[in-house]
Parts: sequence; structure tokens; C-alpha cells
Amino acid sequence: MEWLNLSVRWVHMITGVAWIGASFYFVWLENNLNRINPRDGLAGDLWAIHGGGIYHLEKYKLAPPTMPDNLHWFKWEAYSTWMSGVALMGVVFYANPTLYLLAPGSSLSGVEGIAIGIGSLIAGWFIYDVLCDSPLGKRPALLGLILFVLLIGAAFGFSKVFSGRGAYLHVGAIIGTIMVGNVFRIIMPAQRALVAAIADGRTPDPSLPAKGLLRSRHNNYFTLPVLFIMISNHFPSTYGSQYNWLILAGIAVLAVLVRHYFNTRHNSHAFAWTLPVAALGMICLAYVTGPAQMSTDAASAARASGVDFNKVHSVIQERCAVCHSAKPTSPLFSTAPAGVMLDTPQQIQQLAPRIQAQAVISQIMPLGNITQMTQQERDLIGAWIDKGAQTH
Repeated sequence: MEWLNLSVRWVHMITGVAWIGASFYFVWLENNLNRINPRDGLAGDLWAIHGGGIYHLEKYKLAPPTMPDNLHWFKWEAYSTWMSGVALMGVVFYANPTLYLLAPGSSLSGVEGIAIGIGSLIAGWFIYDVLCDSPLGKRPALLGLILFVLLIGAAFGFSKVFSGRGAYLHVGAIIGTIMVGNVFRIIMPAQRALVAAIADGRTPDPSLPAKGLLRSRHNNYFTLPVLFIMISNHFPSTYGSQYNWLILAGIAVLAVLVRHYFNTRHNSHAFAWTLPVAALGMICLAYVTGPAQMSTDAASAARASGVDFNKVHSVIQERCAVCHSAKPTSPLFSTAPAGVMLDTPQQIQQLAPRIQAQAVISQIMPLGNITQMTQQERDLIGAWIDKGAQTH
């Protein structure tokens, strides 16, 4: 399973880089065309140098008089990214939903959790598609705000039934499904209709390219939030927080602001303020998600227990080392996840900050709380770390 996870994740990353790279390049290309006195039939052109060669690119207002024999289409990057992403969801979350997908103590069954996950992807696309085809499609700013509210609402709902990682990744999967749906259902058909009209000598329907442009613009602004979600599983301070949906909302806003600057800077730097604002916003998020102080009652109880390392060691061996050991006793792992081993006092002391982040603050470990670690045990470990994580 680990090698299957690695293989599918690697394919997902490779195809995602290809899709996002092409998207970013064509946005840059469009924004940097020289539109001053273009040649007849052209919207603009651009000269560029890369890899030791000089390139001259031209964009037609609509299309050339005759279609070229070899016209390159950009679609399989999107399709492959989505298909590998769905496969990765299956490997990571749906193969063992009670462990990875559902929140600890959830009353849902694994099948119910999977049904919610898959159903949300289908519902997300149809709700988005209906909104875009409604009169809101002519008011892009309002449409964008409504889409943002709906996606954060989905994040909030997921956080009530899924693990933090599961909630984040399903929001990302909804966005990814919308993005690939835009390519498959709107952008590609519009491009095929344009090519067919030119080949037949007909005047193309201008509404189809306009519709494709709106969806393409959405895909562009979705990109950075999706990239954050793809790497978020490495940062428990985000998805592991009790306010993880608000953190996701904050980061999404900052990402969209930054993307907007890069989309508009060819005309002016009027949105240059978004860069320092985004940096300040990240600092604020780091501050508000910092370790919370232990409650007075919990601290008193921990002090009363003496914060004896032997007790801490016993808890970690019982609750954590079944997986995080040189020889895991859990049937789920043949080697310690992420190479983290908690067999000896020295290993536990060295990894105390990670234990605090994962088991005390965010409480995302043990996975699905399969070893039934209690709040008193988490408070005990937290008090031991707060007092210096001494082993003697």
C-alpha cells in the first residue's frame, strides 16, 4: 500500500505540474502580448528567449484563414491529474476510511463516509455549473464570492464528520473536479466548436469562447488554494486545528490575492499591496494557530501527578509506539510511519516538539485515535513537555 501510495501520488504530482504549468504559462503569454499595431488578423505577438533559442509567438483574433495540420491541444494534463487524484483519494482515504477519513469517534460507517465524499464531488460540480449558467455568470465578482462561501461551508461541514486531513482533501477534490469539469464540459467543447466553424467556413458562436474564458479564469484562481491543500497534510497546525475550516478560508483568500497580482501586473502594479498583505496574513495565521496554553485544571492535574517520565513513557508505549516503533505491532504498518520511532527515552525526548504538535495540540495522532488515547494522557504529555521534557 505504501508503494502504491507513492506511485499514484508521484503520477498525480507530475501531471499536476504539467497542467498548472501550462495554465500559468498561457496566462502569462496572454498578459504579455504586444498589442500595438498587430499584423492583420492578429491580436498580438510576443518574442521570447528560452533554452538557448528565440521564439516568436502570434495570437490570432479568432483563427487563421485555414487551420494548420498540427494543432496542439491541452487537455490530457487536466484529465490525468484528476484521475490520478481520485485514485489517490481511494488509496489514502477510501481503502481504510475508519482510520484516515472519518473523525475519531464518528458515528458514520466507512461506507457512509465514502458516499459523502464521492457525493460531494458530484454535487459540487453540478451546483457550480448551475451557478455559472445563471445570471450570476454575468457578475463574476459576486459569483466568485458565492463560490467562496459555498466551498468554505463545505469545509465546515466536512470538519464535523471527517478527519482534518480528510476534510481538507475533499475540499481540494471538489475544486479539482470543478476545474477538470470546466475543461471537459466547457473549454474543450468551445474550442472544438471554434475549430469546426472555421473548417466549415462558418462564423463561430462568440458566446462559447466567452463562456470558456470565464471558466478558465476560475481555474486560474483556484490553482493556488488547491496547491496549498495538496501540501497541507504536512502541516498539522492547519488541518489539525479546531478552526481548520477558518484557516483554510484565510489561506485561500491570501492565495487568491497573490494570484490576482500576478494576473494583473502586466498593466500596472496597482495590486502590489497583496504581496505584503499575504505575508502579514501568514504571520497572523501562524500566531493564532500557535500552541495554546494548557487549562488551569489540566495543568494542576498534571502537576499533581508529578509529571513522572515513567508515566509519560508508559502512555507513549501504549498509545503511540504500536505504530511508531522499529518493530510496529500494529498490522497497519510494517515500518514506522515517516520513520518516527518512539522506543527509547532518548527518541521520545528528541521528538517531543512533534509529539506536542501531533498528539497534544492538534490531537490528530494517534490516527483515528485507534489506541484510545485519553485527554488526561494528552494533558500529561503536554505538561511533561512544558516542564522541559526531562527523562530523569
